[in-house]
Amino acid sequence: MKCPFCGYLEDKVIDSRLSHDGGTTRRRRECLKCEKRFTTYERVEESLPLVVKKDGTRETFDRNKILSGLVKACEKRPVGMEDIEKSVERLEQKFLDSGVEIQSKAIGEAVMEELKKLDEVAYVRFASVYREFRDINEFMKELKDLLVDKKRNK
Repeated sequence: MKCPFCGYLEDKVIDSRLSHDGGTTRRRRECLKCEKRFTTYERVEESLPLVVKKDGTRETFDRNKILSGLVKACEKRPVGMEDIEKSVERLEQKFLDSGVEIQSKAIGEAVMEELKKLDEVAYVRFASVYREFRDINEFMKELKDLLVDKKRNK
């Protein structure tokens, strides 16, 4: 493992711990040259599904795209990074279980459902970009649907 401080390639592992779900290993390391400590995370590489885009092209599933979308939607909202990470984990597992290919539309809808649980403002932010609202009426319809869902779930 390359030291992020000095670039030296040798280190020693000081501590290892499994994440709560057991899918990730957290390791505390110490560089053998500069003696600074850093953390790495290891996870098993699974065969990732292909994402079928609107135009029919395919690309490998990338969890970082979901993470960055959730972080952007939750910007300046009272949502912790830990909650965002848990949502990404749930979504990623859902998509890994779904099969070889998944439609990008299904990913967007699943992300919106997760955001609805996390923060309603973040949900509306994401929905406005994802659904490409063209006017205020489309925006208001989404807000009304959200209120109806909220009343139904109470």
